[in-house]
Amino acid sequence: MMHKFRSKKTPCHAVVLAALVAPLSSAMATNGMLMEGYGATATGMGGASQAYDVGNSGMAQNPATLGLQPEGSTRIGINIGLLQPDVKSTAVTPMGNMAAQSGGDKYLMPSFGYSKRSGDWTYGLGMFALGGMGTEYDANSFMGSLPPDGQPGLPARSELGVGNVLIPVAYQVNNQWTVGATVKFVWASLDLMMNTSGPQLGSLYASGSGAFAPANVAGLSSATWTRLEFSDGGKFTGAAKGNGYGLTFGTTYKLSDDVMLGGSYQLKTALSNLETGNTGATLSTSLGMLPSVSGKITVIDFQMPSVLAVGGSWKVSPGVMLAADIKHIGWSEVMDNFRMRLDTNIGSVSFEIPQKWKDQTVLNLGVAWAATEALTLRAGLNLADNPVPDQYVHPLFPAIEKNHVTLGFGYHLSKNDMINASWSHVPTVTVTNPGNAASNSPPVVISHGQNNLQFNYVRSF
Repeated sequence: MMHKFRSKKTPCHAVVLAALVAPLSSAMATNGMLMEGYGATATGMGGASQAYDVGNSGMAQNPATLGLQPEGSTRIGINIGLLQPDVKSTAVTPMGNMAAQSGGDKYLMPSFGYSKRSGDWTYGLGMFALGGMGTEYDANSFMGSLPPDGQPGLPARSELGVGNVLIPVAYQVNNQWTVGATVKFVWASLDLMMNTSGPQLGSLYASGSGAFAPANVAGLSSATWTRLEFSDGGKFTGAAKGNGYGLTFGTTYKLSDDVMLGGSYQLKTALSNLETGNTGATLSTSLGMLPSVSGKITVIDFQMPSVLAVGGSWKVSPGVMLAADIKHIGWSEVMDNFRMRLDTNIGSVSFEIPQKWKDQTVLNLGVAWAATEALTLRAGLNLADNPVPDQYVHPLFPAIEKNHVTLGFGYHLSKNDMINASWSHVPTVTVTNPGNAASNSPPVVISHGQNNLQFNYVRSF
């Protein structure tokens, strides 16, 4: 279909759309795209998880910690996470500032874990959300599309979900040393509704054929507006889907009854390309020669990063434990460029969007205090830098969070039943994409804060 914008709004929106040439990233969690902690116990401790018994969530962090559960025991647990981002973007233009508040402010992330220790071996099964979030801006905001004559505007939206089924195993080599590994079946899905100017989309052009051959790129770049959309409208799935595998190795070593060291290495995932159906994506423009075309989107070689983590725990007294981890997240290997291809019956077009994420170092600090025989109180800090360079951050994917403050508790309902809960708070981080004066692209100021709640129930027998 072909849309004709109201001329009285076009100049303002054209300037703002030009500001959005900043590249895409993937939807964010809290340390870039990764969670700051998995499960309520570790999250309450600032994400520290490498060198003490964190329960079944150890299979998503350091699988060797599963070997710390009591001999002959079985644990079944369920965890519910509620990610609550607060994202606001403001375009700074000569005509005044225009603010847009993201309506994507609640994301539910359930998980499940089972583990059993038998002699020196511990094994299990789990399903965890690795991360998943996005943004959604109203059609009437500067992020939305201009309303065509007689028709409503369209919103801008992004949503990424990454989850995995985990099969862990741990082996106690001796009384001090335990090793472990987790094999993961990983899946990812992405929805995207993005509005841009023609020159903006043209600047991301990598190659094409047919109607999108290089000779026709100038025509695409002359469009007043463009819109790329693929979305299935599902709560837990996206239109572009892929799956693959991952692997994590871990170890713990007990220096004494009170001091333990631990470490793990999570390999970069091996995901297939994320693909829609043959008509699952639509590219619309203001050009009469290309008003709207449907086809298949392929997101090429999207992966989750490698993570190297080492840590320790120290029982300062019978009722107090301190824990600390340091992690290196290899974003630069997987978030250098974001590549996607649209295949249609009139040709194919590939876009390459620079990312240039930096590797991230995260420091996790936690303390646990057994206030009573049944109640344990927890607190922690998660300290990190923003991995996204300012000139590449986009309002649809502002993965710019830095530090976290966490609180939590564990309570034994009975000998075999326990609940854990945590709250993680990310103070608001504000960055400015400087825009591009040469192309009349104004700056966009983006702020992002969030709260993350987790609750779990564990049955041991």
